[in-house]
Amino acid sequence: MTEKQKIVTFGCRLNTYESQVMRDNMMVAGLDNIILFNTCAVTAEAERKARQAIRRAHREHPEARIVVAGCAAQINPDRYAAMDEVDLVLGNAEKMRIDAFENIATEPVRVNDIMELKETAAHLITGLDDHARAFVQVQNGCDHRCTFCIIPYGRGKSRSVPMGAVVNQVRELVNADYKEVVLTGVDITSYGLDLPGQPSLGQLVRRLLKQIPELPRLRLSSVDSIEIDDHLMHAIAEEDRLMPHLHLSLQSGSDMILKRMKRRHSRADAIEFCRKARELRPDIVFGADFIAGFPTETNEMFKDSLRLIEECGLTWLHVFPYSARPETPAARMPQHPKSLCSERATQLREAGNAVKREFFKSAIGSKATIVVEKYGRGRTEQFAPVTLNKPAPEGSLLQVKITGVRNNSLDAHSAGGTAT
Repeated sequence: MTEKQKIVTFGCRLNTYESQVMRDNMMVAGLDNIILFNTCAVTAEAERKARQAIRRAHREHPEARIVVAGCAAQINPDRYAAMDEVDLVLGNAEKMRIDAFENIATEPVRVNDIMELKETAAHLITGLDDHARAFVQVQNGCDHRCTFCIIPYGRGKSRSVPMGAVVNQVRELVNADYKEVVLTGVDITSYGLDLPGQPSLGQLVRRLLKQIPELPRLRLSSVDSIEIDDHLMHAIAEEDRLMPHLHLSLQSGSDMILKRMKRRHSRADAIEFCRKARELRPDIVFGADFIAGFPTETNEMFKDSLRLIEECGLTWLHVFPYSARPETPAARMPQHPKSLCSERATQLREAGNAVKREFFKSAIGSKATIVVEKYGRGRTEQFAPVTLNKPAPEGSLLQVKITGVRNNSLDAHSAGGTAT
């Protein structure tokens, strides 16, 4: 990627993977003087930051053509097309095509009905620029309609990448010497429902690990615990190369709020899943998404979320203060003041920081294996951030000993060379 070909990525790991596909396409097409923004629409704040970045890019590079793609562009193309700084708006399907950037002047908005898409094409990439770990798309879209979420309208219906294509992509990345692959999508636990024979995510995981024995580490992005199948539970118990870390889409600890969110699990379901998974894999660590200040959430309902941190044994929290998205059912419910949402988000984060500190403290003196990233950083099997005491080759799999805690990260030094 040249200085005159730049992609700015917002949001999820799926966007990161898709940005790499677009980066490769731009290189093949020999495009020059383009800045592409791959946007996120999960919150109003994400869109605000994107628009701010677009305006700043135009001020700093007035000669560059600016392209806006991704979920925000798909959901509200007219808003971005109306920006004087923007030359081209691409929908989520259009952005993945190699001819996406042709004839910009004559067709400045290319956004079709995402709901018409019936399948997700495989895009073979050989690596991800600036990433020591590789992300692989296995699924796109979502068939659920959580009342707070606009993403299905940006991503369309759930569509799965055929198992063979996923295997080929992962093998390509392993051949390029990636030591860890992360399977990603919008709702990856719905994987396979649209494919012949309806293979499950767990079956995909087991096939990958069986057919690519040279893959050292496989990790999953965010999962919906109520959709996890028996094959995946067996893989959690039996496959050491499947990392002992799951990030759960929980959102709330209150059964009433979960119903109003139109979630598919209950509080008891979440607690039971974590208990069962930990029984199968004692070293497993859980992260979770929470929304603070959802409409109608009372103080007692909010306390249910705080209590769930301990009852599920959560370690890594990703907390969002509720932000109403236009055209979603939750936006029509009685709203809390933004200050209350922020206050509750702060309380959740403080509770999350407390359990994280305890986890860090318990790790001191232990050994772990990390994939070395930039600046001597990395992640353990349980996704704990690590900073090395001295540099190591980026992308290598390194055995380390945890020596302390500093700046929200574990300190570590090499425990005797690279892992196999």
